[in-house]
Amino acid sequence: MFPKGKKGSFTTFIIAACILLVIILIERGVFEGITKINFEPVIWPLAILFVTVVIARIAKQVLHEYFTRAGRRMRIFDRTRYALFGKLVSVIIYVIGIGIIVSMIPQLRAASVSLFAGAGVLAIFIGFATQKTFGNLASGVFIATFQPYRIGDRIKLIDEYGTVQDINLRHTVIETWDNRRIIIPNSKMDEEVINNFTIDDPSILGTLDIGISYDSDIDRARKIVIEEAMLHPDFYDNDKQKGMLAREEPVKVRIIEMSDSSVILRLYYWAIDQPTNFRMRCDLLESIKKRFDKEGIEIPFPYRTVVYKKDLDKPKHGMSGIKTPANSKRQTKR
Repeated sequence: MFPKGKKGSFTTFIIAACILLVIILIERGVFEGITKINFEPVIWPLAILFVTVVIARIAKQVLHEYFTRAGRRMRIFDRTRYALFGKLVSVIIYVIGIGIIVSMIPQLRAASVSLFAGAGVLAIFIGFATQKTFGNLASGVFIATFQPYRIGDRIKLIDEYGTVQDINLRHTVIETWDNRRIIIPNSKMDEEVINNFTIDDPSILGTLDIGISYDSDIDRARKIVIEEAMLHPDFYDNDKQKGMLAREEPVKVRIIEMSDSSVILRLYYWAIDQPTNFRMRCDLLESIKKRFDKEGIEIPFPYRTVVYKKDLDKPKHGMSGIKTPANSKRQTKR
């Protein structure tokens, strides 16, 4: 009856069953001769609590079955909507159950009436206090509905890159590449520009810039770079090419700049996803450097000539210690 993989499901079921058993025993008067305590006022609240727990669990299971069947049709289980709407439905059911219990207990009902009597001032106070909370709740619903990102998606937010681990009513949890957990309020996620590397198509067009000297053979360097890219074990020949490689070969090298000390070649290649792209980039930097060294392709480093200001201030003619034609002539005459 309960979703698989939930450790607390069995425990909750046992507790609910015990509550139901106690209610039945009290209703039948089993404890009348044992104790003088009147259990009648608590029988129905306990019954309502039991029914609330059961309904919440059943509703969660129904949602799980619905999303599982929908996932089979679409070949993907929508964990994002299931996680968020499952928690939202549970909260609504528990709020209704608690409201019914409060209305059944005279003391709590009187307290609630007094509370609602001053609801005007209280509403203003609660409104200011929970403004961000309700903002996060609304943003969470919008995220689950429109799905700019989903659980399991790899995203980049500002300077952080990671995988969406969980989305709940208040915040989103992102697991970074170095195993950190970043907790971001949903309202913040709703405002920021998010780079989603997974949605629709996880493949990515990677780039790698390499500088060669002006004396090096450009065609030879281009051939080496292409060969190293295609020999990489993670080489990905994307048959749905778009962008820079549309209707062209799977790997492309272009000259993008002629800088002060080098000609800049840019390698365009496809990777199956962003983590693979990072790994390929690191490997290609190493393999291309080794291949260039072997083939005699120079990777230059910038030269800089430093001129001291005191050297610029020296006179251009007749400088001390330097023989000029005029000085040599005078010395000869002497």
